[in-house]
Amino acid sequence: MVNKKLKVDSSLLFITLGLLAYGLIVLFSASTVDSFANFGNTNYYIVHQAMYGGVIGLLAMYVCSKLDYHLWQKYLPLLIFVSLFLLILVKIPGLGFSSGGASRWIHIGSISFQPAEMAKLVIIFYLASWIDKKRGDLNNFYFGLLPSLCIVGLFAALILWQPDLGTMLVLLLVAFFMLFAAGINWKYFFYGTVVGVLGLGLLIKIEPYRVKRLTTFFNPALDPKGISYQINQALLAIGSGSWWGLGYGLSRQKHNYLPEVMNDSIFAILGEELGFFRSLIVLALFLALAIKGYNIAKNAPDTFGKMVAFGITSWITIQALINMAAIINLLPLTGIPLPFFSFGSTALIANLAAIGILLNISRYGHRKKIVQ
Repeated sequence: MVNKKLKVDSSLLFITLGLLAYGLIVLFSASTVDSFANFGNTNYYIVHQAMYGGVIGLLAMYVCSKLDYHLWQKYLPLLIFVSLFLLILVKIPGLGFSSGGASRWIHIGSISFQPAEMAKLVIIFYLASWIDKKRGDLNNFYFGLLPSLCIVGLFAALILWQPDLGTMLVLLLVAFFMLFAAGINWKYFFYGTVVGVLGLGLLIKIEPYRVKRLTTFFNPALDPKGISYQINQALLAIGSGSWWGLGYGLSRQKHNYLPEVMNDSIFAILGEELGFFRSLIVLALFLALAIKGYNIAKNAPDTFGKMVAFGITSWITIQALINMAAIINLLPLTGIPLPFFSFGSTALIANLAAIGILLNISRYGHRKKIVQ
């Protein structure tokens, strides 16, 4: 357990609570129409998110901030086994739950959760531990790099099997940046990039809707009532928000015009209601979180802590950037949710638990005895 005399990183805590509060405020407005249509009241989704995501997530953040982060390395084999087992269970009839052609959730009684969110953290723990233990052999392909790529590839394949291409891409990008930060030889990054681009091209080619989505990314006007409908409505929402927005709660697009208003399109509702300037607050909070997280990684007392902090910060930052860039058509739509904002209790719990781990690592930062 952590020495109680070590202080909590109040700035990181403040940034996190700011994101959580802002996210719940935006989600409440974005969810009212769907909530009333499905449950006869406007509060169902926000109450669910606040109770099952926010409250449990804050409890998870508190517990993780108190647990010595080295425990995650100690119990890593168990975490990997459980995570892989759960990723397989989503395909078991009676346990796995399908929606929109994807099996990403497990239902046990009244409880449902998304194992892929846990998998992101487990991969970060695994790579951090591997880098810590193989520091002198990381550039030995067969003994240093290949085993880690096999584990990452196994997790990525199971997530793609659901299918969930967006989450798989986030996981692979986090792994890529962690290995980059660890000092892997540039030639491996070159080969990895080539293989990744070819693999992504193959995944796009074998699924017609992905080809159409990529095509409409370059030309959103190509099929405005079909595959490009979502991005056109998202751009319309953001454009109509102008500098200061239409006003909180006054979105037009959430009235069954823009798909996925509570999930990957929530940033468009934020822009429509609150406008450009108040949308910048979200960017500022994520930027502050990234700066703080990478600073914690820099000052961590050992390699494992350094890499875990780097991985967690990269995960949240990459996912946020991809979501916001896709909504303003700087990237193709991938269905990736916006951390702390999009509806999903499992994702919110995972985000807050990850922040708790960052808080724990930051408590030891003043010692700064980084293992070389």
